[in-house]
Parts: sequence; C-alpha cells; structure tokens
Amino acid sequence: MIVTKPKKHILNFGQVYDFQMIGICSHHSDYRLAWGLNEELGTHLEKADEDYICSSKKGVTSSHSKYYYKDEENIVEYYLIKNKSLGKFLIPEKPTIDYFLFLYENQIWEMEELIDKLRSIPSVLGVFEFDPEEIDSTEHLVFS
Repeated sequence: MIVTKPKKHILNFGQVYDFQMIGICSHHSDYRLAWGLNEELGTHLEKADEDYICSSKKGVTSSHSKYYYKDEENIVEYYLIKNKSLGKFLIPEKPTIDYFLFLYENQIWEMEELIDKLRSIPSVLGVFEFDPEEIDSTEHLVFS
C-alpha cells in the first residue's frame, strides 16, 4: 500500500487597493491647501469632524487632520490627510510628503491631468503619484 501525502493548497489573498494616492508637498496649513484644491478642482473639501486615526504595527497611534468630499454625481471620494502629526507619520515610508490626497473609487480623473492641476496651485510645491501596493503602511488605510 502506497501512502501519499495530502496536497496542500495555499490560498493567498492579495490586498486590493480601490484608491489612488498622491503625495503633496506644501508649507501651507491644511485649511489653506484644502481651499486651493477646492478652487482648482471644483471640489468642496471640508474638515472632517474627526481626525484620521492611524495605528502602526508597533502599536503607536496617531491622529491626523482630515478633509473630506464626496462627489455624488461622479461617484468619487476625496480624502486630504496630513502626513505628519506630533512627530508621527501616516505613511512613515514617505516622511518628506506633507499631505496625501486619496481618491477612492476614482472614475473621472486621469492621473496626469489631476497632477498637472495640483501643480498649478500656488500653495503646492510638489506633487507625486504613489502606488499603494508598493508602500507597506498603506495596507492599514481604511476609508469609510
């Protein structure tokens, strides 16, 4: 009698990111940057009632200023979140980025067009598109 080992199948669920991520460098305050974005993009970003709370793998919790706008007509949500708060980072891999703009379920913006518009805002010094799959700490980001 031949005994064979049972086959093991590993089911690996990769993280699926349904948002786009843009880093913004600006020396202006969050409300000034949000105003500039609203003027240039035609959005209505408003400061959220609650900050974005982030917990790291090391158990460190930080609170980050958050602005939000949901475009009902085009079914896209915008989140502008400050990267650094009291010495702690939302995305520690990108410490030189001041703010992150997240577009959740974006169906209307081509990234090149959006980045060009963002670069034209006087309070913006630099704009960078990031792939959330290439940054480990994005796996903890939840938008709701």
